[in-house]
Amino acid sequence: MSKLIASAAIRGAHKTYQQAEELLQKVIADKGEDFTFEFPDTAFFLPMIYAMTGKQVKTVGDMKEALQMTKELHHTEPEGELWKPYLGEALDSGMATLFAEEIWLALRYIEGLEPVSEDGFTYNGYITDTIQRNLGIQLVDGTMPGFAAIIGAAPSDEIAVSIVREIQEKNILTFLSGHSNGDSVTKQLLRSGVELGWDTRIVPLGPETEHTLYALDWAIRASMIFGGLKPGDYAGNLKYMKDRVFAFAIALGELDDIKWSTGAGAINMGFPAVCDTDVPVIHPTGVCTYEEVDKEFDHAKIAQRAIEVRGLKVSIEKPPIPIAYGPAFEGERIRKEDTFIEFGGNKSASFEWVRTRELDDIEDGKVIITGDDPEKRYEEGGVMPLGILVEVAGRKMQQDFEPILERRMHANINEGQGIWHMGQRDINWIRISKAAKGEGFTLEDIGKIHHATTHHRFKTIVDKVQVTLITDENEVAKYRDEAREAWKHRDERLASLTDENVDTFYSCLLCQSFAPSHTCVITPERLGLCGAYNWLDGKAAFEIDPTGGNQPIQKGQPIDAVKGRWTGVDEYIKSSTGGAVETMNAYTIMDNPMTSCGCFECIVAIIPEANGVMIVQRGHTDMTPIGMKFSTLAGTVGGGLSTPGFMGVGVNFITSKKFLFADGGIKRIVWMTKALKERVKEYFDERAKEEGVPDLLDKIADETICEDSEKLVEFLTEKGHPALEMESML
Repeated sequence: MSKLIASAAIRGAHKTYQQAEELLQKVIADKGEDFTFEFPDTAFFLPMIYAMTGKQVKTVGDMKEALQMTKELHHTEPEGELWKPYLGEALDSGMATLFAEEIWLALRYIEGLEPVSEDGFTYNGYITDTIQRNLGIQLVDGTMPGFAAIIGAAPSDEIAVSIVREIQEKNILTFLSGHSNGDSVTKQLLRSGVELGWDTRIVPLGPETEHTLYALDWAIRASMIFGGLKPGDYAGNLKYMKDRVFAFAIALGELDDIKWSTGAGAINMGFPAVCDTDVPVIHPTGVCTYEEVDKEFDHAKIAQRAIEVRGLKVSIEKPPIPIAYGPAFEGERIRKEDTFIEFGGNKSASFEWVRTRELDDIEDGKVIITGDDPEKRYEEGGVMPLGILVEVAGRKMQQDFEPILERRMHANINEGQGIWHMGQRDINWIRISKAAKGEGFTLEDIGKIHHATTHHRFKTIVDKVQVTLITDENEVAKYRDEAREAWKHRDERLASLTDENVDTFYSCLLCQSFAPSHTCVITPERLGLCGAYNWLDGKAAFEIDPTGGNQPIQKGQPIDAVKGRWTGVDEYIKSSTGGAVETMNAYTIMDNPMTSCGCFECIVAIIPEANGVMIVQRGHTDMTPIGMKFSTLAGTVGGGLSTPGFMGVGVNFITSKKFLFADGGIKRIVWMTKALKERVKEYFDERAKEEGVPDLLDKIADETICEDSEKLVEFLTEKGHPALEMESML
């Protein structure tokens, strides 16, 4: 290994230690060693130190102890001409640097210095557990194949934009940190008017190199959240990073000691770096998958080179349209003043409808635009009526798949840069920005998007796609009435699907890339934990990719129809988890509930004192009646664990007739967050009426009423909640 790199990494470790030590002494003098601290919305204390050592850093005194631990990883700088491999010293120095940076950033939070605000812009700072779980499904299903950390500044604003846009178009999450000569990629993008934030997958963490630690903290938590690895298992956690978390760094501009030592810490995790300066390269040694450090002077090639070095597989299918396209643009907002034209919403009549046809009835690739001078009206801007009819045909196409294709129409449009979509069916709303119009985006391009993406995403079941865009208001109304009738029949058909009247369930194994011992079992009446996959999604996904992550499960004979256990399901679970899990019950929280990966929308947990359960959704950061926040609760549920009394679920399962069927159903719910109550109210009230307690939702407490079990029981007693009279759950 290069003496230059090893020396710089060793010096950087000493510098970050000294920096943390100085701030630590100040905080001890001001706050005392007993002062407690935790990063925002996390159950993992200081995650890097926790994962590597198992130490729970809860107080400033704990930080003092942890900082002293880093000294054991320090080395002296190589002297003279003596050569030795240096790799071990450099990697030790890298890990010592990450520990010291983590402590330094925690201390800065205590001092009110994080997240950083400068020039009217506030950086993201620490990445919460909620964000980690929100993005979980995108990481495991390949929608977001990995993440990049860009450190420093490009030679020009234009180069910075081009590098980030290329990564963005490949759907890779981008973290920004550090600076070079006072400039940074964050500042360069802001000057160029690029929208930053989680919605666009370009996230500035902070202006210093040390802020890269937030991205590494985010990565290391994946092994504990999804992989079920234990804190202190440093070898297992690092191997998980190398094998399952696809990250890399791009270093722009000259490198200093702290950049080298932070990079050495990232290399420990299997994350390589590609630089745009003449640095000593480090080629395969086994720490990373391929090269550890490489260089690429051509900025038009540096992003692709970094992807290759990490061994990241990226597959992009771009429609033949004049704007950039990819999931990274899905969260882009288009303000009214930036809008060229809009369709639907409460502005004009609209709908979007997928209809199955025979192969001979449609022409593949044909885009029909009806109405008087639609292109002229489009040129004039403003508001237009628009009906979008996507007609599909295929030998394996089934009418049951229509709602799946229809739901994808939202992403089809939203993934275009400068175009925006909201709602579906006859409440859809589309905006085309002035910027997209300036790039040459036409009305016909809407049809081209639906044609290309429907073929790409459903290629196994769809052979032909024809799109009709209807711009005459009377015609839109006519077709919309026809669509509404079709939707009514479709909804009645889907409502008739129950667990009893099918002989096949579907698995979702996508999360096994992160949580090897987890298998999600999806039934007609129980959707996936993440809320993104229902039974029809699993059925369609299997037709699309017979070897993919959604496989049929022959239900077999019932072992316990009340608890929801079947012979075929048990056999499948045991096989798919390699024997780690042997059985599960679908309808109870108390006896072998289904395992969870970590992407669940909600957690259901027993409250013994109330003889019922509470439900808290991802993103709720306040305390709950069992004395744990969501982030802490999630640690008892995720990582492929089956924990009686705790269960991860999708939101829509709450109003299913099979929700806690063996435990008493929705009458067991005694506490639920206010936001969740509002979200499920319509369907919940219907279910409550069916159960003979039409006012049940009013008898369920939320955080505005109580956050402890004693007050909860008082409230339930006052309201006469049925759970208090039911058989004991224990």
